Amino acid sequence: MSNILHITASIRGDESVSRGLSTKLVERLASGGGAAVVTRDLSANDIPYVDADRFSANLAPHAERTGSQHELAAIADTLIDELKAADTIVFGVPIYNFSVPATVKAWADMVARAGTTFQYTPEGPKGLLEGKKAYLAIASGGTPVDSEMDFMTPWLRFFLGFLGIHDVETVAADAIMGEGGEEKIAEAHQRVETMAV
Repeated sequence: MSNILHITASIRGDESVSRGLSTKLVERLASGGGAAVVTRDLSANDIPYVDADRFSANLAPHAERTGSQHELAAIADTLIDELKAADTIVFGVPIYNFSVPATVKAWADMVARAGTTFQYTPEGPKGLLEGKKAYLAIASGGTPVDSEMDFMTPWLRFFLGFLGIHDVETVAADAIMGEGGEEKIAEAHQRVETMAV
């Protein structure tokens, strides 16, 4: 049985274009049956930002953590377990002010754990989550994806590669507040329906 992790981040709820695209993609991936889907909605704002105490707790070996460190590290442990268990990760992410939503950065800060999701080697950092596939379903109001003003898409690809996830495919409905926005959304949905999964 395959495991799919569906990560969404838009604050627009059911009106979200990125959420609509990623949900359709998850349904397509799971349509063959036998897939378990875990959804992590980052717009719930339930992931804390890293401070010095939480950073220390996240790096402390499990057996050596104090009681308070176990409490502080619990959310990161959960997020890492979700990511490690997934064969496929589907992100439904909007571009906010040219970059990644703050909640996605908070998630990334939690799952990037030396010795668990990546390790330092004499040749530099090496990702430990190899063999996974990721999809990025992206929406933006005015920022063209992969343009010089898009700082989210290349960052997210780089971050996933840092963790060892190099097989990343993108579908985008971008700059939809401009002319032809509805057509761009329809084209992105059509692409999801024809993507090889």
